[in-house]
Amino acid sequence: MRKPERVERSRLRARWWTLLALLALTGCASVAEIRNLSEDSCRRSFSEQLSAILVEQGETAETADRVGERARTAIDAGQYGPRPFLVSAPTGTDYTFFVERKRSGCLLRLYGRRKGFVSYTNNLTYIATRPLAGCACNSE
Repeated sequence: MRKPERVERSRLRARWWTLLALLALTGCASVAEIRNLSEDSCRRSFSEQLSAILVEQGETAETADRVGERARTAIDAGQYGPRPFLVSAPTGTDYTFFVERKRSGCLLRLYGRRKGFVSYTNNLTYIATRPLAGCACNSE
């Protein structure tokens, strides 16, 4: 075997191991359903954390509170199951969230944002994450 082929194989092997390590570190997020959204502590936590994320994204506190409460009511009223959900703000921005179940509890994750023709999605490290204290989750 010639030396350049050996070097190329070595580089390919290094890339392969890097990819495997990256996949192992990022893992796969599983979408969960909040089981106890009707309980006061979970309901309050969900609305507050969703509002906090929206304020972080540039929405006013008043708008964020209204949108957070509207989203909580819509999710609590329907049986959507474990799936991502879209929240629309009066500013014309749509936010895509999901809930993830972790050993430490439920996490609310913002992974997409769209306003007009401008869209941003980050489903690897997520745009924002907040713990949902007092909430219990089911995975698929």
